[in-house]
Amino acid sequence: MKILVTGGSGFIGSWVVDRLVDGGYEVVVVDKVRYDWINKDRVQFCECDILDSEGLNGVFEREGFDLVIHMAANTLLRKSIEDPMYDARLNILGSISVLECCRKNGVEKLIYTSTGGARVGEPKYLPVDEKHPLNPMSPYGISKHSVEHYVEMYGELYGIDYFIFCFGNVYGPRDSVDTKRLVPVFLDKFLKKERPMIFGDGGKTRDFIYVMDLVDFMIGSIDKMGKTENRLFHLANGKEVSVNEMVRIMKEVSGSDVEPLKVDEIKGEVDRIVLDTRLAREELGWNPETSIEEGLRKSWEWVEGRD
Repeated sequence: MKILVTGGSGFIGSWVVDRLVDGGYEVVVVDKVRYDWINKDRVQFCECDILDSEGLNGVFEREGFDLVIHMAANTLLRKSIEDPMYDARLNILGSISVLECCRKNGVEKLIYTSTGGARVGEPKYLPVDEKHPLNPMSPYGISKHSVEHYVEMYGELYGIDYFIFCFGNVYGPRDSVDTKRLVPVFLDKFLKKERPMIFGDGGKTRDFIYVMDLVDFMIGSIDKMGKTENRLFHLANGKEVSVNEMVRIMKEVSGSDVEPLKVDEIKGEVDRIVLDTRLAREELGWNPETSIEEGLRKSWEWVEGRD
């Protein structure tokens, strides 16, 4: 099976690529940049912006894919607030570009990765299941959810089998401080003995999931496509963890005595979120095994090794 991974140079995407190659799949990566963990001897790398519809379609025509794993996106919620036009162009128009290439070139299977929390907005109840009303509070949440409708439409009109996986807050090795996500930023600051910032009082909660649990499951789900009625699933730990608790554990695994600085919270970020993952457990066998402590320890070891 030949698989295209858009955004395959990124944090999660690069692990997906590695696992696919290890599993014997033929893999092509489309991304605007290639990071040093993308081994050109193991995969074919195509430098291409998904907004370049003509160039992207050329890749599809030349390669002939059986499955597309679409991960290329703006993943920065705060960036989406600062520049909603950028977010909408990349996340919505870029995704339509990918879907059109699938349609034109007869791709039969697609996995689209979405967000579990930002698409929901402030929850009406916890844990949030797949039927929870959606009221996203950020351009990022709106754009990622909007594409879900396009994926569903292309599935209905053109017979593309699809999964939509809505992630919790993913963390682990290879995550960059440029993403401004909690774990890489704080571990980098602790390594440099600098004070990181907590936006608000640290009481906000998230549902953190270790990247390798997520990636191994995604690869294992390929053979299950077309065999379940439901196609949109929450993938997370199903555990509500506060920012303060995450910081406590990160200080512990890093041995840091640096105290974070608390500053004003950012508008557009929900206060509490935890995802109900029963549907994925019952229908797809979702079973994350890595504890927060173990995952953060592995993340710290990677940060130390990159220094």
